Amino acid sequence: MIRQNIRRLVKPDFLMLLPLLGLAFYTAYIPHINYPYPLHVDEWVHLAYSKAMMQSGSTTFLDPFYGQSMVGLSSNLEAGFHLFLGTFQAISGVSWMDIFRYLPAVIFTFTVLSVYIMARREGFGWEAAFFTCLIPTTVGILGPAFLVPVSVGLLFTPLILFIALNFSSIWHYLLIFGITCFLLSIHAPSAICPIIILVPYILLNLKGNHKHSLLTALALLLPFFVVFPWISDLLLPTARSLLTQRPPTEYVQLPKIIETYGYLPILFCLLGTFSLAIKGGKKNYGLILGLLALLLMLLTFYTFHYGVAIVYERGLMYMMLMLGIVAGAGLSAVKNLHLPANIRLWKGLSPVMPYLGRALCLIFVGIILAVTIPVRLDADYYRMIDKEDYQAFVWIRDNIGADYQRAVLDPWKATAFTAITGKYIYSRIHASPQPGDLEAYQFLHDGCSDTAFLRENGISIVYSQGLCSNPDLVEVRQGVYILPESGE
Repeated sequence: MIRQNIRRLVKPDFLMLLPLLGLAFYTAYIPHINYPYPLHVDEWVHLAYSKAMMQSGSTTFLDPFYGQSMVGLSSNLEAGFHLFLGTFQAISGVSWMDIFRYLPAVIFTFTVLSVYIMARREGFGWEAAFFTCLIPTTVGILGPAFLVPVSVGLLFTPLILFIALNFSSIWHYLLIFGITCFLLSIHAPSAICPIIILVPYILLNLKGNHKHSLLTALALLLPFFVVFPWISDLLLPTARSLLTQRPPTEYVQLPKIIETYGYLPILFCLLGTFSLAIKGGKKNYGLILGLLALLLMLLTFYTFHYGVAIVYERGLMYMMLMLGIVAGAGLSAVKNLHLPANIRLWKGLSPVMPYLGRALCLIFVGIILAVTIPVRLDADYYRMIDKEDYQAFVWIRDNIGADYQRAVLDPWKATAFTAITGKYIYSRIHASPQPGDLEAYQFLHDGCSDTAFLRENGISIVYSQGLCSNPDLVEVRQGVYILPESGE
């Protein structure tokens, strides 16, 4: 028995899995090789919200950036993600900067493992895992290198598919229900995309296995109506928005994303589609039609502007996940390639013919890696702060007391400032510039000389790497100034 288990562990699939998990970690870690802080503005927002939630001990807390309104479940639809991050940090004791540097790569490693588990049953486990490793991270659609809800959602989608395609006990339906609840609590689009993918499979099973179809559908849909009332309240307005054409806006370009993912993986996806269709069966047709359903949703929004913008933008990540899974079937078809042995043209090559498919497979893997890895290494990511900013913010957090609560600084750096210091800011840049940004920049450009501006807006901290020539300000550290109360 022990020998059999050892033999299973050293099977080629398992030997291929280990370097693939290493590749997954590496590709997700690339943006952090020389940068130890969060990269995307959304990461800094999640950090600030997670800290504020844990400090308040409630899912309702004071807005950590401005301190002028309460943030609750009805306005914070990613509360489950913030609770997850805060709880993980409290239990593990790992520093926040290390969490945002290393955890995305760890999560993506488990995502690739979950794809392997799902696809291995269909005969192309490591191949699907390989293409999953190639999912890119971009500023527009996010991705596995960022610690954001969609990256966590990717981990659970293959597991939902694995359960739905292979099991039909009540416990498995409850597990799908539980995973869907979790996804809804962290990120609603991450709960919607698996439903879109599974709809064709559910419909295919209506004939012959309608019970499985019904229970799978209930496990996926009940969380929207029963568990989260603040989300169910949004269902009707969302449904109406599907019938409303949106004005053309600068959305993420679908063709550009396909180019970023790579043309060779796309070709293997087409081959995989053909291979699965030939094999037939509800599971294979379900994977093909699930990918097509997701593509149809994306194309409808991209071409005709009908749909929900956030589902489109985050759905691009799930599209690449499904492309990778189906492309794995295509690579498996190449690996299992067998040519007729009775053709004279290659009779002299008969000793190597059994290994031709594997050889071609390795060649294609090498080519894809040779093309993809340099592209990932050369990808540009903005950096909101540098080492000097981080050290100054940590100093402010540790040395400036609660009497000084609001700061003015470069609005581009203000989100990270609050996330690190826990103090309020005057203005910050997130999705788009705000009116207060111009005032903040003007104040800093004028040498921080407008004391009236500071007092009118309750600002008592100024952070600037430029010249501040205001005699009312006291420099307590290089680039850090405080405004004492009148009379001090």
